Amino acid sequence: MNKSKLIGQIAVDTGMTRAAIKAVLNSFINNTTEALQEGDTVVFQGFGTFLPWEQTERPARNPQTGEPVMIKPRTSVKFRAGSDLIKALNK
Repeated sequence: MNKSKLIGQIAVDTGMTRAAIKAVLNSFINNTTEALQEGDTVVFQGFGTFLPWEQTERPARNPQTGEPVMIKPRTSVKFRAGSDLIKALNK
């Protein structure tokens, strides 16, 4: 499911307009992103947890030339599924 299909499904489920749902979903994405950028963990009880984590610098190889390169450190995000989500997936 992509963002557009999710908006459509929520519109059917709630009777709200697609524009209103799109605004809410965009706000959710923006606020979650900002919290992760600040280093905060974002928790949705039962659904899951988004955790920012720092990837360290590490060696790699350029696949075209075979030349060794260093991948710079960066911040990434991990998702840990919550118990309710795992139970729903394993009915």
